[in-house]
Amino acid sequence: MTFRICIHRGTLEIGGSCVELNLDGARVVVDVGLPLDEEFDVAELPATLETKGLLAAVLSHGHRDHWGLLPKLDHRIPVHLGRRTLSMMRAAQPFVPGGYVPAVASVYEDGNPFEIGPFKFTPCLMDHSGFDAYGFLIEAGGRRVYYSGDVRGHGRKAALFERFLAEPPPGVDLLIMEGSSLGRLQEGARFETEGAIEARLVDAISRTKGMFLVACSAQNIDRVVSVYRAARRSGRELLVDAYAAEVLKATETRSIPKPADDWADVRVYIPQAQRRHLVQKGIASVVDAYKGRRVFPEHLAGRARSSVMIIRPWMIDDLRSAGALDGARAIWSQWDGYLDEPSGKCFLQKCDALGVPTEIIHTSGHADPIDLGRLAIAVAAKAILPIHTFHGDRFPELFPNVVRVADGEWRTV
Repeated sequence: MTFRICIHRGTLEIGGSCVELNLDGARVVVDVGLPLDEEFDVAELPATLETKGLLAAVLSHGHRDHWGLLPKLDHRIPVHLGRRTLSMMRAAQPFVPGGYVPAVASVYEDGNPFEIGPFKFTPCLMDHSGFDAYGFLIEAGGRRVYYSGDVRGHGRKAALFERFLAEPPPGVDLLIMEGSSLGRLQEGARFETEGAIEARLVDAISRTKGMFLVACSAQNIDRVVSVYRAARRSGRELLVDAYAAEVLKATETRSIPKPADDWADVRVYIPQAQRRHLVQKGIASVVDAYKGRRVFPEHLAGRARSSVMIIRPWMIDDLRSAGALDGARAIWSQWDGYLDEPSGKCFLQKCDALGVPTEIIHTSGHADPIDLGRLAIAVAAKAILPIHTFHGDRFPELFPNVVRVADGEWRTV
């Protein structure tokens, strides 16, 4: 029996990850991501990926650079994904352009093996900025492969990373490991922890007389928790829009803040454009769940000094119209590369024009080189294949047993 692996996309870039497994003609694809520099309408599946005959697709987590091209597969191909990932994708679908939910979905849970034809997958829940993110031990034909997915060791779920290092799967023949952080840090440098981000947010709130605005992804649940904890430590309430509220509910996790009876200091503000969107989509009824927890535009100015709001850049106009920006401060809490894009530039320009000071408070969703090294040592694979990196050429300097392949090149395990 011959077990072969092909990284169709991802050996030369962050994003667009796509890995195919083949055991004597039985085929499964793991992640089918959208490249970061492409739009869905014009992006194409990797030219080397033959979609006909695929048994299934397996999704490691809910970031678009891992699932973004799944809609271009035959919709009859089953997609295996985490249970909470599916719940969050369903919640987000009506709100985001290009929202997607698999037509045929099969959910998995941490540590519970599942089989697809001759392939046995064991999901390993890991620390990442994307909620419900997994690596996989994949067994077939007497061989063992570990796919790291996206991983880090400095988030609020760092204990999951340490758990994995303490009991890594034995006898791994091939480790397919992400390297997003390579080239981003000086030698020996570490990324800040989410706890450090929380402390910086508390400090910034203490310097803010008006509303405290945080531009971050509502699906970065670790960051939402950091923002909430900073707000609570500062005696403020957290405001989220309907999209964020639905995503937070969809985590199905009691310890995650959300607008519910157990979280009196979390409230919902629905911007005008979102109100129109909900009506147009025929889902205006979702706001019924937030009766008694709503904050309306006419109340924003009066609550500004006691509020922290998670926003997206386009929401700044609503806050201006509501007169809620006097003494405000805006925090950019996501990858700073987005500030070079039109929407990011527009956000900074509007804040500047409105006299709203801005700061960047963020940490990576990916492991730094030191933690990647710990991962490589723990797994002790016979060979390591780089993926999800612009700097695969640095792998041999940092990790043992590295083998380089090109996109579309097959390797026997």
